[in-house]
Amino acid sequence: MERYINNSIFREYDIRGIVKDDFNDSLVEDIGRAYGTILRKNNFKDISVSGDIRSTTPRLKKNIIKGLISTGVNVYDLGILPTPANYFSLFKTKVKNSIQITGSHNPSNYNGFKISYNKKPFYGKSIQELKKIIIEGNFIESNTEGLIFKRNILNDYNSYLISLFDYNSNIKVSMDCGNASACLTAPEIYEKLGIHVNALFCDVDSSFPNHHPDPTVDSNLSKLIEDVLKNKSNLGVAFDGDADRLIVVDNLGRIIRSDILIGLFVNFIIDKNDYVVYDVKCSKALKEIIEKNKGIPIECKTGHSIIKNKIIEYSCKIGGEMSGHIFFSDKYFGFDDAVYVSLRLIDILLKNKVKLSDLVDSLPKYISTPEIRIDCENDDVKNDIVCKVTNYFKSKFNYSDIDGIKLIFDHGWALIRSSNTQPVIVLRFEADNNILLDKYIKIIKTTFKEICDFEISF
Repeated sequence: MERYINNSIFREYDIRGIVKDDFNDSLVEDIGRAYGTILRKNNFKDISVSGDIRSTTPRLKKNIIKGLISTGVNVYDLGILPTPANYFSLFKTKVKNSIQITGSHNPSNYNGFKISYNKKPFYGKSIQELKKIIIEGNFIESNTEGLIFKRNILNDYNSYLISLFDYNSNIKVSMDCGNASACLTAPEIYEKLGIHVNALFCDVDSSFPNHHPDPTVDSNLSKLIEDVLKNKSNLGVAFDGDADRLIVVDNLGRIIRSDILIGLFVNFIIDKNDYVVYDVKCSKALKEIIEKNKGIPIECKTGHSIIKNKIIEYSCKIGGEMSGHIFFSDKYFGFDDAVYVSLRLIDILLKNKVKLSDLVDSLPKYISTPEIRIDCENDDVKNDIVCKVTNYFKSKFNYSDIDGIKLIFDHGWALIRSSNTQPVIVLRFEADNNILLDKYIKIIKTTFKEICDFEISF
């Protein structure tokens, strides 16, 4: 007999939901049993498991480990650490599979599971396969339980990042860890590299008392901007809940969107005919920067797992997405690590003796909105609205449907897509000037109201 499961927790590139509603002990154990089954069927017997600093993480970790060892899989318990340290373990130990328990940038009542398989993201159809195993109960049962080992990878991770950089000049950085997982790594690494840090919210507190650990929301950066200006910092850095996403503020207190930050890195990293992967939310400026450097731009769907696999496919030195996930294969492992990305930026500033604001001002300029997130009642409502407006717009404008629908105007674009992590519709707009930007926004707002009777306000 099939069991009821909230289908929405099995998302495109991870498993995530509201803990009290979606993750009882039995289901979490079955997630472990299902992934253990997949590992055993593919001749793997070891996995690393860790989690972020949320108060619900220990219970979820205990139960998923219980499910994993029931299939005969050995578990290396890495403890509490940021997601990039979990990924680091895939490259620095013999264990090539992992689960990181994390709610990422979501509020404190959320948590979930980011899964890696053979050093690569486990996502899309693979997550649906795992769900099917749970629903049908087709678990491998082992006569002998797997073993549990404790392993400390965090110290190795911190030491490794410190070993990669040698800063010979003083630099002042305002840092916002959001009371989340970056608190476990970033302050120590910066201090040992001799960076002068003005620390904001760098003490772990799983209730996130100062703001949600989502730096892509501009209001969450107000204190950081204030600190940069007050202390005359060279830059400000903000990390998300599990420290795999970075948002930067320049020395003038301006928020530097991640697509522009990727473009900045491109100028220093790629060679002729190098591919650069980025998601549909990124500015036209990034494409122009890549082409100016004689690189090859590859636009793809949003999603950290999708971007990461595309980077492997195209052997990219760098890639990323608007939401703050930036991936370096150049001198690194190809996964999204916000602390590492911030250190690469500092390295560029020091070696070139340049202000961040000057580098940003040298890049192509368009008028664009931040990522706009429209809350919906649930995932079904979200998907229904996006489907209706997509079908309407396809007959009216030129478009790209790589991910949702991106309307291509003469002097800009508008993106409408469904979030893969929450019941949210994601919008972004870009134009050559403010008048055109307002025009494109009005088109979308009017259509949502007329087609779906759905009022958008932002």
